[in-house]
Amino acid sequence: MFRCFTFLMIASTCLLLACNNGPQLKPQVSGKAGEVGIVMDKPNWEGELGAAFREVLAADFPFLNQREPMFTLFNIPSSAFNSIFQTHRNIILANISPDITVAQMVIQENVWAAPQIVVTLSGPDAPSVLECFIQQKAKLISSIEQAERNRVISNSKRYEEKRLRMLVNEAFGGSPYFPKNYSILRQEPDFIWIAYRNPNYDQCILVYTYPYIDNATSFSQKEMLRIRNQMLKKNIPGQLEGSYMTTAQIIDPGVSWIHYNHKDFAEMRGLWEVENDFMGGPFVSHSYLDTLQNRVLVLEAFVYAPRFDKRNYLRQAESILYSFQWVKDQEDKN
Repeated sequence: MFRCFTFLMIASTCLLLACNNGPQLKPQVSGKAGEVGIVMDKPNWEGELGAAFREVLAADFPFLNQREPMFTLFNIPSSAFNSIFQTHRNIILANISPDITVAQMVIQENVWAAPQIVVTLSGPDAPSVLECFIQQKAKLISSIEQAERNRVISNSKRYEEKRLRMLVNEAFGGSPYFPKNYSILRQEPDFIWIAYRNPNYDQCILVYTYPYIDNATSFSQKEMLRIRNQMLKKNIPGQLEGSYMTTAQIIDPGVSWIHYNHKDFAEMRGLWEVENDFMGGPFVSHSYLDTLQNRVLVLEAFVYAPRFDKRNYLRQAESILYSFQWVKDQEDKN
């Protein structure tokens, strides 16, 4: 009996020490995807500083067929910033005090919850914080975008539909990580269409290849659009006879080069539509040079949500593209 009591005392003490000194478990983040809570006193929120935050962070999300903000902002007065708001997924703190000598931006993760990002903009007065914000706005936007992206990638890997990655690996030498409930809609030797289909919306991933000539030709907007329209017409018919998916001409797609996770790719954003029908939506593609096969590998995400906002659906599907790894890199990390 004494031994049992002694063991329980030791176990209780160890547990207490672990709770006090060991790693602390953080609560799960709250809030909706794309939301950003901005902790700022009301006079500054309604003044020049708040106006600048809204102009930059709530600017139109690019290449959507309807107006939606890049982020959904809401203001939290400093006096109301308590434990209810501290678990929010994305927080920006405006720390204004005459005791602060130098304006700066500090980015932290998992301060009060996980997976969380907290950005603190500090300065002696509102004008100095505004100047710091303008100087650092690109980094701030990128950091919040990456935090949103990381959450999707983490869930995709945790709840992975592994057979899809294995299938795409075998066909193309690399693959993104697909979450549960994604399935194959079409598979050809040089083309795969994988989708999550919901009564209200579709989130789709396309994977296809085409021969590489040189950077100037193969990664030009003209060539990427030509191949895209060719692949879509061949593989994604519409509901009506003679209809098929293509690139909408109402807005010229944008192309830029991205460096991410030690890889470079050409990003193209634009709108899609169905020829001879009334369907459409946004798309984004990542085009990689496959040096082993001397070809271009294209990963594309597109969304169909005719009666709903599309920003979050596209951002989620696009995040799956960002999880792409060549087979060798997958093996190195597993």
